[in-house]
Amino acid sequence: MERVPWWGVISSAASPVLLVTGSTVAVGLQPRSYNPVADTLSVLAAVGAVDRWVMTSALVGVGVGYFVTGLALRPAARAGRLILMAVGVATVLVALNPEHAGHGGTLPHTLWAAVGFVALAVWPLAARKRGPLVPAGLRPGVSAGAAGVLLGLLVWFGAELIGGGRQVGLAERVLAGAQAVWPLAVVLACRWSQSRARMRHKSPAGADTRN
Repeated sequence: MERVPWWGVISSAASPVLLVTGSTVAVGLQPRSYNPVADTLSVLAAVGAVDRWVMTSALVGVGVGYFVTGLALRPAARAGRLILMAVGVATVLVALNPEHAGHGGTLPHTLWAAVGFVALAVWPLAARKRGPLVPAGLRPGVSAGAAGVLLGLLVWFGAELIGGGRQVGLAERVLAGAQAVWPLAVVLACRWSQSRARMRHKSPAGADTRN
């Protein structure tokens, strides 16, 4: 299996960190009328929002992180890497096409957000591989389980959004957070497999390692 370079760890960790940090700081800057349970992340970056540059910058950073992680995740299937890179571009386009406060999302904003959410939900299936040396995070069973969870969260968010539920913001945050964390989990699993492979390689041939 090919190796994940060190900078892939940084990029994969940057996306969830920037998402959580950026949204937390942006929420703190908003008036009390903003409700993180009922209001979406897009509201924080909307035209007319207070200090919208905070969430906008965070979204751009998250997108760049996804793109770079796609480049670094060499053990994953090519389709999965391309999807992750495409999600990075879509996330940046979400930030560059903000909605307008009080008027809902624009068509480009909604389109790119939908592309990003759906692609990240199916990404584990596209990235999976088979074989005895495949890292745990890329094995078919694990990938299917991760995709199932992410698709379930996507359905929850979609139901809240379409039905005008009172937990749209919460559903989006849980979905976006889970989707951002999974590439990091896969990268760490790959790095762990690399470390084990190096240790086996350094062990003297035929040595008794039971002690």
